[in-house]
Amino acid sequence: MTSAALLGRITSRADVFSGKPIIRNMRISVEMILSLLEQGESEQTILADFPALETDDIRACFAYPRAVIGRDSFDAVRLAV
Repeated sequence: MTSAALLGRITSRADVFSGKPIIRNMRISVEMILSLLEQGESEQTILADFPALETDDIRACFAYPRAVIGRDSFDAVRLAV
């Protein structure tokens, strides 16, 4: 999956977590997934704990900060209504 396709999985809604980046309009934040990974949780454990998530959602959580830091993707995060 391309970076653009991965970034398309990341959305932001003002009514969910005050507009923080979330995964596919679910109430699962990019920040939380990255925090779990940082704490040593495995991808398999996260996917088991959040059955609605897919492997590409976790990959998208890595693509998002890289794109923001590279300043090449602010447009890729859409505000869902």
